[in-house]
Amino acid sequence: MPKLEIVTDRTGTWRQLRAAAQAAARDEPHLASQMNAVILSHEDLAGALSFQIGRKLGDSELGPMSVREVCRDAFGADPSIIAAAEADLQAVSERDPAIKTLLQPFLYLKGFQALQAHRVSHWLWNQGRETLAFHFQSRISELFQVDIHPAARLGSGLFLDHGTGIVIGETAVVGDEVSMLHAVTLGGTGAERGDRHPKIGKGVLLGAGAKVLGNITVGDYAKVASGSVVLKAVPAGCTVAGVPARLVNCPTGATPARTMDHTLADIVYDFVI
Repeated sequence: MPKLEIVTDRTGTWRQLRAAAQAAARDEPHLASQMNAVILSHEDLAGALSFQIGRKLGDSELGPMSVREVCRDAFGADPSIIAAAEADLQAVSERDPAIKTLLQPFLYLKGFQALQAHRVSHWLWNQGRETLAFHFQSRISELFQVDIHPAARLGSGLFLDHGTGIVIGETAVVGDEVSMLHAVTLGGTGAERGDRHPKIGKGVLLGAGAKVLGNITVGDYAKVASGSVVLKAVPAGCTVAGVPARLVNCPTGATPARTMDHTLADIVYDFVI
């Protein structure tokens, strides 16, 4: 499983979020009660995030307070979940030029919200509470159009841009600092059981609509172009594009997931990976 880096609030993530909420409450009085309920009334990021997930996922079957309680249990038992949420928030801020403050992803971006709810469902899965984990998955899919199996193992510092249509299978592994756009699929190639989904390395950029299929590895800092279908392993630091995907450039940029550079080299290697 990708290691979730446990860090202190060295970047001031919670302070930044509170400051943005205070400014929003001052500038837009109609939203002042929301800012207070979701962020300003809480002592830390764990409290605010559990409230946010609860109010989003709660329904007539499992109410917001019950969802919130589950989230607090998860955060208390595994502090790395909150450390990952901090890294995810900063990742969105660094990689999305449309973001003005941390308030936007926390309150309004479904990619970020789906990812944090998945982290709780994954914790439930690891506790043997599979039925509740599947309930979380179902609600995440219904609300955010992001379908991640509770068993999928995701690293920290992830950026799910737009989120819509992302599908990640049961045995998939996603490393730290990965960026993926909408309609990415990390799927299998048939009805086989066992370890059957992709392993995505650190710092990989997965373009919109990219399909990575089967128990294959996409190496660290590789780049998969939008709309590509990847059926074989991708070497670290390389760019692939096409259907089926072909090597376009080796090596690519050092940190494509951070730069969000979707451009391709002019040379296309004449073999399929």
